[in-house]
Amino acid sequence: MNGARPGDQPDRMARVALTWLAEPGNRAVWQLVRADGAAATLDRLLGGDIPDPTLRGAVIAKAATGDPRRLAEAALQRADRLGARIVVPADPEWPTGVESLSTLELDAAGRINHDVRPPLCLWVRGGRRLDEAFARSVAVVGARAATAYGVHVTNELAFGLAECGWTVVSGGAFGIDAAAHRAALTAGGLTVAVLACGVDRPYPTGNAALFEQIAESGLLMSEWPPGSEPLRHRFLIRNRVIAAATTGTVIVEAAARSGAVQTLSRTVALGRRAMVVPGPVTSAMSVGCHELLRRHPETVVVTGTAQVLEEVGRIGEYLAEIPRGRGHVRDDLDEDSALILEAMPRRGAIGPEQLAAKAGLGVRTVLRRLSLLELAGLVVRRHDGVTLAAPTGKSVPR
Repeated sequence: MNGARPGDQPDRMARVALTWLAEPGNRAVWQLVRADGAAATLDRLLGGDIPDPTLRGAVIAKAATGDPRRLAEAALQRADRLGARIVVPADPEWPTGVESLSTLELDAAGRINHDVRPPLCLWVRGGRRLDEAFARSVAVVGARAATAYGVHVTNELAFGLAECGWTVVSGGAFGIDAAAHRAALTAGGLTVAVLACGVDRPYPTGNAALFEQIAESGLLMSEWPPGSEPLRHRFLIRNRVIAAATTGTVIVEAAARSGAVQTLSRTVALGRRAMVVPGPVTSAMSVGCHELLRRHPETVVVTGTAQVLEEVGRIGEYLAEIPRGRGHVRDDLDEDSALILEAMPRRGAIGPEQLAAKAGLGVRTVLRRLSLLELAGLVVRRHDGVTLAAPTGKSVPR
């Protein structure tokens, strides 16, 4: 197997076996594969030549439960029966964004924050190419225990993004994730679910019908072989791929301790567009969002699809309008006209001379401006002077 070339069958099988021996993202394994290739690395690990004592212990324990090569071969056969495929870095459809994980360094302690290297391989269900799906993609993530507010905002964002041709990426969980996937499907757009288990056993099982819909028109993707269980730590490992593969990430709702918060932290560390939807300060499901805004100046507040598109699109491609209330004709008055209008009595008429004195302007200036104000429908001339026009309640769009 030492003569294996990147992308050939021995290379693929070795990558599957290595992912089974050590969880995805393992720094030591990734470095060995980059230096010597997957097949040679597998031979080395199974031969016990492992400098990292933690990795050595894990490999010995794992190898004692089965032959990694046989298990890899069985996983490839199982995937073939499922209509799934394995994608490796040598394949044209490999999502190159994940390679940015090769330089990711995090300050936080723990193996989850240390072993954040790129995937060795990806398992995929669905007919779309990975590279095309992720070329213009936005992750929309958030709380499982989403509020009605969070689901509403997610529906608006994901539907709008899909309508504009952007792929909506999420993790397939209940709450915000599921709402994002469903909204993208409703819009007739493309959505990708990045899973923390095998693509043949999506979790949670309550979303089984949703996952089948995604597989039919979008993509199910995982770093773990078919049949793999959705272990708790795998969700945290998975999040780095969501952050790296997409152009940007929007977090809609998140509690103080949330996997979505971790995803956005990795988004910030990778230099991707990090966006947060603010929520009520009284909502526990927005505590994590607000804390991210406080701790990370790189994060941006977004309240709608237009603002997300402005962040992730090419320069000048999308320009979100500045929100403004409905205007009034008096908003565009020159300074003298505004002074005259302010000096007008709320009731009754006033002569030009009195108005000039009250406004601090010359009589001639007042007479000229009164003509303009009359044309604008703001004042009315009477035999005893001028008076404010009766309010019509009309306003003009701004």
